[in-house]
Amino acid sequence: MKEKVILLVEDNPDDELLTLRALKKNNISNKVVVARDGAEALDYLFGVGAYAGRDIDETPQVILLDLRLPRINGMEVLRRLRANEQTKLLPVVILTSSDEERDIVESYSLGANSYIRKPVDFDQFAQAVRQLKLYWLLLNEPPPQGNMTR
Repeated sequence: MKEKVILLVEDNPDDELLTLRALKKNNISNKVVVARDGAEALDYLFGVGAYAGRDIDETPQVILLDLRLPRINGMEVLRRLRANEQTKLLPVVILTSSDEERDIVESYSLGANSYIRKPVDFDQFAQAVRQLKLYWLLLNEPPPQGNMTR
């Protein structure tokens, strides 16, 4: 059985470190691939650019997607994921500091599976990651990788 990968799309080094620390604190040992902007995330998912040759049939268990990203923002990443047969069913959790109602509505309209506002306090953030682990990595049954059409 292949290792379940988490794709973290985060441009802020402090938030990246905080997320990785919270994952470790909650004994989440999954491989975490970090994309530092929307273009890098799409390259990884579609196996192009720096990720040319990557087996795109090995999809992440879950994508943790920030909205405020350089080059290609999180909404556009989500839009492209949902428009592609290979990636349209991947679980996407918006993990952002934005509390703007329009961002929440647009995220769900574009097909986000969940929207989580990043807590400022580390202990609260670690608790949020613990909940992510329980649901997205243990309870949730993702679509079979081989059944996603191209």
